[in-house]
Amino acid sequence: MSENPQPSGEKLFIEGFFDDATNTISYLVADMEAGEAAIIDPVLDYDHRSGTVDTASVEAIVNRAKELDLKVLWSLETHAHADHLSGSPMVKILTGANIGIGEHITRVQEIFRPVFAADDLKTDGSDFDRLFKDGDEIRIGRYTMKVMHTPGHTPADISYMIEDAVFVGDTMFMPDFGTARADFPGGDAGQLYDSIHKLLALPDETRLFMCHDYKAPGRDEYAWETSVREQKNNRHIRDGVTREQFVAMRKERDATLAAPVLLLPSIQVNIRAGRFPRAEQNGVHYLLVPVKAKNSDLVLKA
Repeated sequence: MSENPQPSGEKLFIEGFFDDATNTISYLVADMEAGEAAIIDPVLDYDHRSGTVDTASVEAIVNRAKELDLKVLWSLETHAHADHLSGSPMVKILTGANIGIGEHITRVQEIFRPVFAADDLKTDGSDFDRLFKDGDEIRIGRYTMKVMHTPGHTPADISYMIEDAVFVGDTMFMPDFGTARADFPGGDAGQLYDSIHKLLALPDETRLFMCHDYKAPGRDEYAWETSVREQKNNRHIRDGVTREQFVAMRKERDATLAAPVLLLPSIQVNIRAGRFPRAEQNGVHYLLVPVKAKNSDLVLKA
């Protein structure tokens, strides 16, 4: 994990932590004067080849908070990620923070519970400490963070706005890279268009913080902070692109995209607030891989 060398902002403290393995940016957001903070989208280190997990990325952020004498009140998820496993339970263990996510996570749980035969999973969101509604407010020291429902990538996506900064999750990427896919179960390209325009209706100077960066062709450095003004020139949704044009582009593009490498393990864990499925009788936790065969008569009946 590499760190953004300069925290952004003079009053509100924001520091990004880039996870090289998943191209995810987690954030430490704090009121330095009050000594209170939140962590947004923490990553659990997971090696898919060996099935091993580590907490180095979470510990790096928590140790930074300790170094700055900050009390972490929240571990906030923008959505149930499909590309990395959440580190929120580890944040909670290490700091006592509560885990929060959008209220529509219940819809995502309902979609994926039968996919993974997850009989132990409740679909009421009770694995999380707090389910946020659109417009809810979260206090961090002197600051109020506002929740914005921004669905489309998934039904449950939310963005967090605090002062002039918005953490947009997977609604969009840096302007030179584009926007998020909308082909996961429950995703909707039209809703994604509406959500992005909800963000673009904010003042031009509003700072937007990405959840991922894949370094667009021609760019040498990773980046994760942009602005509403700059995103109005986003290569996928710049001014003048209609809803119909965006939906058609997104559907065509999404049809060419491979599933994220960590899709299956991530979803199973993240709909449980970052916890693994219950252990089997041998004490081992397992992640399922549903098998789909193109020729089921030959493969599945063999």
